[in-house]
Formats: sequence, C-alpha cells, structure tokens
Amino acid sequence: MSALTILSEWKKNSYKPLYWLEGEEEFYIDEVMEYAEKRILTGNDAEFNLTIFYGKDANWADVLNACRRYPMFAERQVVLLKEAQQMKDIEKLEGYVEKPLQSTVLVVSYKGKTLDGRSRLSKLIKKHGEVFLSKKIYDNQLPSWTNSYLQSKGFQITPRALTLLVDHVGNDLNRIANEVEKLSINLGSEKNITEDEIEKYIGVSKEYNIFELQHALSKKDLVKAVRIVQYFDANPKAAPIQLVLPSLYNYFTKILAVYQMNDKSEKALRPVFYNNPFLVQQALDMLMNYSFADAERVIMLLHTYNLKSFGIKTFATSSGSLMKELVYKIIKDESDN
Repeated sequence: MSALTILSEWKKNSYKPLYWLEGEEEFYIDEVMEYAEKRILTGNDAEFNLTIFYGKDANWADVLNACRRYPMFAERQVVLLKEAQQMKDIEKLEGYVEKPLQSTVLVVSYKGKTLDGRSRLSKLIKKHGEVFLSKKIYDNQLPSWTNSYLQSKGFQITPRALTLLVDHVGNDLNRIANEVEKLSINLGSEKNITEDEIEKYIGVSKEYNIFELQHALSKKDLVKAVRIVQYFDANPKAAPIQLVLPSLYNYFTKILAVYQMNDKSEKALRPVFYNNPFLVQQALDMLMNYSFADAERVIMLLHTYNLKSFGIKTFATSSGSLMKELVYKIIKDESDN
C-alpha cells in the first residue's frame, strides 16, 4: 500500500484499525502521520479522542490501554505512536495487534528501518493491519520527483534552476519540501522559478556550484574550475569536499555508461539526463573532450582523492588544496602518483 492510497482512503472516511509505516524515506511517513494527526479528527473530536506517544518515552502498557479505550462522543479515536523504532519492548504490542479494536485507528511510524519480517509482530501486522514501506528514491529520480512536487504546488522551474536545487539539497525529500516552502513564502504570487530565485532564497550561487564545476571540467576550462574551487574553499558550507567528490563520481560514472550506448546523439541522451538541456549539452562536451579511458582515469582519481579527504594516503592538506590538485589532474590528464 502506498502513502497516496492510504491518504485517498482516509479522505473517503475509510479506515483500518492499524497502519504501520516503516522504511528509510521519512518524507512519506511524515506526510501520512501529519494527516493522521491533523485531519482524521478535528475540533472537539480531536480534543477527546487523539492520543500521541513518542517511542523513546512510551510505555507499552500505556499504548495498549489507550488503544483499547472506546471513543468519547465520536465514531472513532486515533492513537499515534511516533518514532516507534526507539520504543522498548515493542513486541509486547502483539496482543493488541492480534485483536485490534475497530473503533481505534492506530498509526505507527517506524523510521529508518523495517521490522524483521520473520518476527511474530511483523506477521501479525501484515495480517491485521496495513503496512507502508517507504523506500528512498534513487538519485536519478530526484529531478523528476522535485519537478513534479513543484508543479503540485503550482510552480514552474527552469531546467538549470532545477539542477541547482537538486544538486544543493541532495537525496533528502523533507529538505526539498522545506526549501520549496521557503520559496513559496518568499515568492508570494510569483510562480516561475529561475536560478536567480534559487540563489536569492536558497543561498546557492548560480556561478559557483557543483553543476558549474562539472561544466568547467566538461569544457576543460581550468581557470574557471580553479575559481569555483577557490570559492568552495572560502565558503566551506557551500560545497564541502565530501559532497563534491561523490557528485563528480556519480557524474563521471554516468559518462562511462553513455560510452556504452550505441547512439550518443543529443536525442538519445535526453532521457538519460532527465530531459535537461543543460545536462545534455554538458554530457556532449564531456564526450568531445574525454575519452572512455579518460573517464576511467578520472574515476580512479576521484577514489584516490576521496581517501585523501579523510586523511588517508596523504599528509595534512586542506580541502581547497586537494580540490585544486584534483581539477588540475583531471583537466591536464595527469594521474595521481
């Protein structure tokens, strides 16, 4: 069962006695929990029939007693158990899960992990309740997801601005949602987002960012690449080396995959790069300036400098110095000794 299906049923006033929300992606779990807390019951119904527990502080007996109460002056009551992964003796909920009260809607969030599917509690939940597994989306799905999320909020965003936003935030849907909320507050009635808005309200420089560094490397523009790295060094929060290196690694890995394609035309590359014209052109520049062997060499350089960034195989060196060395070796076709 998906989060969308759960919310759709709730909006139709169709409820099961138990919902178990688990998995690594917190965004959808939070979305369902927020609806359960604020929308299933309202007004006096919520005042008398909404109970919230937090796993770290919750006693299993108190949770069971709350679930077994009957609603007051209402058709149902709602019991929320948040952060259940921190709850001691959670397996003692088995007795209630086996025979849940139909007038209680128990919603449990179990973040960052999943129950052992072989356990009795897990088997009972699947038999008597609904389980939602919230999986992390893949990095290559982020641009499409972010664009769809923005559209659902009434926004249109340029391809370059979308790239800046996604590269800055990374694979954190809650943070993307928070940044979109920030944009919504600041933009007011304006619904078009460009890189200027991303720079002004999100704090991402439109000139000095990972995307522009990739662009400089694709063109073998050493002067621009060094200038961007110097900006990173002077503004460590803008793009720490532990964020830059994995991004470059993922990008050059994708370039290696493109080399395996029979058709390397602009049209063939569009779906690979999320139909983003800037990324497609960047990839075409990469193919023009780097051979397959070059891309393999860069992958090895990135691995080496990732180790160096943690102090392995190197003397104490600043992140800025390491990045300058790296971009020079990438562009000048030099291997690490």
